[in-house]
Amino acid sequence: MKLHISNPAGLNLFTAYGDDYAAVNHEKYQKNIILLPESIVPEWTSAKVDALSEADMRVLLDLGTEIVLLGTGKRLRFPPAALLRPFAPAGIGLEVMDLQAACRTYNILAAEGRKVAAALLFD
Repeated sequence: MKLHISNPAGLNLFTAYGDDYAAVNHEKYQKNIILLPESIVPEWTSAKVDALSEADMRVLLDLGTEIVLLGTGKRLRFPPAALLRPFAPAGIGLEVMDLQAACRTYNILAAEGRKVAAALLFD
């Protein structure tokens, strides 16, 4: 799906997505990435959702954001609860959703000026 959005602030935004890709400012990505309004962390992990590690989640905790959107591929899948627990005490919201919902939600929050990251896992 192509997204038609204006981007006067020059933020990193999703401009299209599908089951096996996401485009950021018209550049296509097909490997796990983290997107922030001002930067991209390409290939942050090679793990699938069921194989995420504490180190993978530590990267997300250390981004300096107020919310992390974890896109888990074509369908919603939750990582083990132990990996999710450190976010609340750190004051970071963690929302788990499918990849397409994460892309849409990220664009809204980034456009509002929120400190948001989208961490996408591709199937």
